[in-house]
Amino acid sequence: MRRLAGLLFVGAILSGCSTYATQRYSVSVDNVMKLKDLGENKVNVGPFTATKPNQKEIMCRAVGPIKTPDGEPFENYIRKAFMDELRMASAFSGDAKVTLTGNLDSIDFNSNSGKWLIDLTVVSSNGNSLSVSEAYDYKTSFYGETACNQTAQALLPAVQNVIGKVINNSKFGDLVK
Repeated sequence: MRRLAGLLFVGAILSGCSTYATQRYSVSVDNVMKLKDLGENKVNVGPFTATKPNQKEIMCRAVGPIKTPDGEPFENYIRKAFMDELRMASAFSGDAKVTLTGNLDSIDFNSNSGKWLIDLTVVSSNGNSLSVSEAYDYKTSFYGETACNQTAQALLPAVQNVIGKVINNSKFGDLVK
């Protein structure tokens, strides 16, 4: 009996909880096409901060955490995504006269209703700024394992939408001048 209890204890310790890594970011064709409209205006990207700095994971139900693919903070994931979009559109330059920085005001999700919630503020070195909010809906599940996996997979399109809201905002032109 003691042996069985020991085996169950070791099994419980080794099984732990699942970890759900989001996908590596891939650029949005729509975002790249919009950024190509910048023409000769090149943009640099400085550091991104967060109201809740260095948050690398968000617990999903009691099943396990949602993490970025490389375990970097969410603000860095979004910064890299923004840089990838600019690079793909040939609109990024490390020595551009304008540098954009950002603050991840908040990031969270609800795996029961299937929604990522992201608030981002982008600030230009020219003194202008803009804030956007994204409430990205995705299909979820009653079952924790499935719901958390779907939540992790939905971060990428949610970030694409956040960036799209920044670059499609009527104030974006003021940021890059």
